[in-house]
Amino acid sequence: MESTMLPQVIRRKVAALALLVSALGAGMTGCVAQTPDTVSLRVQGADADASVTVDDQYLGALAYVAKRGVALPPGQHRVTVEKAGYFPWDRLVTARSGVGPIVLTVELRRIPD
Repeated sequence: MESTMLPQVIRRKVAALALLVSALGAGMTGCVAQTPDTVSLRVQGADADASVTVDDQYLGALAYVAKRGVALPPGQHRVTVEKAGYFPWDRLVTARSGVGPIVLTVELRRIPD
């Protein structure tokens, strides 16, 4: 190669490399997993075997949910706790980003005979 062409070839390669790095950088921002804001919900109560449901989705026994907690996305959610022989316990909670945790103490009332 002639010495006069060398700088032009280098400039083209540098420009191509810069374009590639720019394209990869833009593509990588879409690949980064972004975690949505969540609010911690803590449920506690004496009836460890009662069933906990959030937004009509069964989560498990109260003892299990109390131990693990629940990550709620921002917005309004219905929390229901049920056990045979007891009135259902039902609450609407509003999860707000940056505010929390939400702590609910569940006291089930027995259905009279």
